[in-house]
Amino acid sequence: MKPAIELKDVSFAYDIGPPALEHVSLAVGEGEFLGLVGPNGGGKSTLLKLVLGLLRPSSGEVRVAGGTPQESRKVIGYVPQYARFARDFPISVDETALMGQLGATRLLGGYRAADREAARLAMTETEVLDLRQRPLGTLSGGQLQRVLVARALAGDPSILILDEPTANIDMRGETEIFDLFKTLNQRMTIVVVSHDIGFISRYVTRVACLNHTLLCHQPVPLGLDVIEKLYGMPVQLIPHGTTCKTEAKP
Repeated sequence: MKPAIELKDVSFAYDIGPPALEHVSLAVGEGEFLGLVGPNGGGKSTLLKLVLGLLRPSSGEVRVAGGTPQESRKVIGYVPQYARFARDFPISVDETALMGQLGATRLLGGYRAADREAARLAMTETEVLDLRQRPLGTLSGGQLQRVLVARALAGDPSILILDEPTANIDMRGETEIFDLFKTLNQRMTIVVVSHDIGFISRYVTRVACLNHTLLCHQPVPLGLDVIEKLYGMPVQLIPHGTTCKTEAKP
């Protein structure tokens, strides 16, 4: 399988503190749906920034779609972990989706008809077209996340990178948006960062476990020994759908 993303013996350290990543080698094949899991501070966001070309490795090599991350930015759609913006900022859903064409359209003269059509198709696919005139600050968490996915899709990427895309969404919304990702995976490579190993395992083709170094990246069931090594503490797996029962007080 031809790699869409490839990291070869990559290490990275910020100016202060221990290395964020050490000797990470990972290949993500074209059309793959990869789940990236690990503890907070384990280097997941740093790895994404290296793939996006926002950081350069201290050592090793990162390749995206056969080129450097800087050369291949136009083939990547990115949905950040948190959308930080003033909730009263006057921008609509339609205008947000159109931002996905920035860098691909002309610099002067405004958006072209083709840009608006690309945004419309992206909003249709993410089921937010009926919200196109709504101010962004009036949306629910699930609606906002779909709009951010539409913005990423408007640029027609071949690789979609998502950093904890359902962190502030309820279980029903999480299922719906991952069903969307599964559909999108039919035409693009997807990398998703998540803490919920049990949930994403129903969707992804492979899970990579990262805690400064890569602990596991094979398409096999993850045992408690790997998960405990990943998080550095004993863990107990609770299946989705489990309910908590409390005894009635007399």
